[in-house]
Amino acid sequence: MKIIDLLRDYFPGKKILESMDITDICMDSREIKKGSLFFAIKGGNKHVEEAIKKGAALAVYDSKNLLISDERAIFTEDTVSFMQKLARDYRKSNGIKVVAITGSNGKTTTKDMVYSVLSQRFRTQKTQGNHNNHIGLPYTILKAQPEDEVMVLEMGMSGFGEIDLLCTIALPDYGIITNIGESHLEYLQNKENVFKAKGELLKYVDNQNTIIFGDDHYLKNVPGIKVGYGDENTFKISEFIESDKGAEFKLGGKTYRIPVNGEHNVINASFAVALGLKMGLAVSEIEKGLEELELTPMRFQKIEKGKNLYINDAYNANPTSMKLAIETFDKLYNDRSCKIMVLGDMLELGEKSEEYHKGIKDYLDKSKAEYIFLYGNEMEKLWSLCQEDERVYYFKDKNLISEKIESMEEKSIILLKGSRGMKLEEIIK
Repeated sequence: MKIIDLLRDYFPGKKILESMDITDICMDSREIKKGSLFFAIKGGNKHVEEAIKKGAALAVYDSKNLLISDERAIFTEDTVSFMQKLARDYRKSNGIKVVAITGSNGKTTTKDMVYSVLSQRFRTQKTQGNHNNHIGLPYTILKAQPEDEVMVLEMGMSGFGEIDLLCTIALPDYGIITNIGESHLEYLQNKENVFKAKGELLKYVDNQNTIIFGDDHYLKNVPGIKVGYGDENTFKISEFIESDKGAEFKLGGKTYRIPVNGEHNVINASFAVALGLKMGLAVSEIEKGLEELELTPMRFQKIEKGKNLYINDAYNANPTSMKLAIETFDKLYNDRSCKIMVLGDMLELGEKSEEYHKGIKDYLDKSKAEYIFLYGNEMEKLWSLCQEDERVYYFKDKNLISEKIESMEEKSIILLKGSRGMKLEEIIK
């Protein structure tokens, strides 16, 4: 069923809908095309008339202060709620299969891997950018075409009830929980609560279609298909090898290769393998999907600039992902003359933030990096423990980090790791 068919059901007496078609979904008035369905959210209400002038087929708004007589403008009490209902009904009306992915670390990378694998067999769509919340997820669903067969949806959250809401909209057929970590402790206080919040997915997906990280303390006893390095897992990862070009591993007796590094990324890839097999793909299709993987930017992304190579892993950070990034970086590129780590604040860690930042010192002590540059208010607390280490520097200005790196004569490889709010990628620019 098309979106316009649902709208005709919603508004049976609205004649303008009878000869209309919706060609695009839009939340930004700057991106409107002829035939767009425009959702005016918050500040978007003031752009409703502009949207119609630009050719929007319909504009949905919720400001009671607007008096618009044009039939193409539809008033609703709450634009977001309207979009969520429309997305739920659109998802129900089509035979598309939905894969829901949540967890503290690796959601986006797992999404990209699952998408690349399933695309070898099915017409597949996925969450774009950071559209993984109560607005972005219904928006993503509505962007799907009736002929699409699979949607891979990332589900983010910061508190209780959010995954539950997303599942009532997406109605997932398959679920993946990557792990339970320290993300969102500012709101959820402890990992037990993180598990409860992420675990809201479990009541929506059958155990046989649920894939989880079996080595995780909180997930190991959850019924489902378990993936990990331990012997108890349904799919045991073994023979992990990595080089500067990526990683290789065995799963279920078969060898798979991915063009990214890290044991954590091998786990993410194993989720994609397990789901691919569950959905009937051949091993050759799964292999091809992993080898052709294109990751969302800022996930161990390699960027060459002049004589230097940057590893941009600065999309997000928490204690677990920071540890994994440091350990992975230590294993790679040891033939380079100079290795530099630039570490920014890990945000949203709540009252334990200082403890978690100071806890990184153990990994810095073991690191092979020639230089370690710290940036941010929270990292200053780590700096207080590291002042006797001649490799460690603290900066209050990112521009000074860029200048320091550019002033070095050696060819350097630089790891950038920090939370999104720190915008460490600006160091490259």
